[in-house]
Amino acid sequence: MPIRDSAWPQGTPCWVDCQVDDTGKAREFYANLFGWDIQDSPAEAGGYLMALRSGKPAAGIGPKPEGMPMPSAWTTYFAADSADDIAGKVTAAGGQVFMPPFDVMDVGRMFVAADPAGGVFGVWEAKAHTGAGVYNEHGTYCWNELHTRGYQPAQDFYRTVFGWSYTEIGDGEQFIYSTFTNPGGGDSVGGVMDSSKEPGEGMSYWLTWFQYDNVDTALERAAELGATVMMGPDDSPFGRMGVLRAPQGEIFGVIDTNVTVGAPPTGS
Repeated sequence: MPIRDSAWPQGTPCWVDCQVDDTGKAREFYANLFGWDIQDSPAEAGGYLMALRSGKPAAGIGPKPEGMPMPSAWTTYFAADSADDIAGKVTAAGGQVFMPPFDVMDVGRMFVAADPAGGVFGVWEAKAHTGAGVYNEHGTYCWNELHTRGYQPAQDFYRTVFGWSYTEIGDGEQFIYSTFTNPGGGDSVGGVMDSSKEPGEGMSYWLTWFQYDNVDTALERAAELGATVMMGPDDSPFGRMGVLRAPQGEIFGVIDTNVTVGAPPTGS
């Protein structure tokens, strides 16, 4: 079981949470779907819920900020050695910081921002809460990818902010996709997908994928719980997958990386 008890390297997806209108209903939905043990936080946390898997932090559920109309959504947070330094880089690179970095009690320092194409993400400077303590196993997040209408500008933006390098794995025409790696090399930690050819105007957004050991069961169970199946189940070289819209509207993916079909793409 992949576990982590220390802060994640800067630029790595280190945490995910969803903002919803009714945290109680979200607690019921995700507890039933993923088997999470969802616990209340201290009163000063403003109703934030902490989801545990195998006794380790896996994800968060929080209420939407008062006075800030927004759709229900999952947010990907990237680790930062200094949230303030990264906020400065976001602004300099043409992104938007929605509010200056702030302390969350003694657990961390954070801010939420958008890249130039509108993809919203969070930045987390770890203190008492170091981020996800369990990952890449059933019921935990395993991949985070940006779907963007501005592919090359998005790569340039995140390269400037986090120092990512990219490996193109798509065919360059029908499937334009790259994985990204933190400075110094190592394993890829996420992906960027060109969504400009998708029908409709669309939006740029970060999609969270959760490992689920039987995707067909996941889609059936989620539908029983009130979710909408938006895609799948589909086979791929990366796993059998599907995309869901939860009852309150937030979108996320489920994938079984143990069931793969075909060879992974290697680029054009």
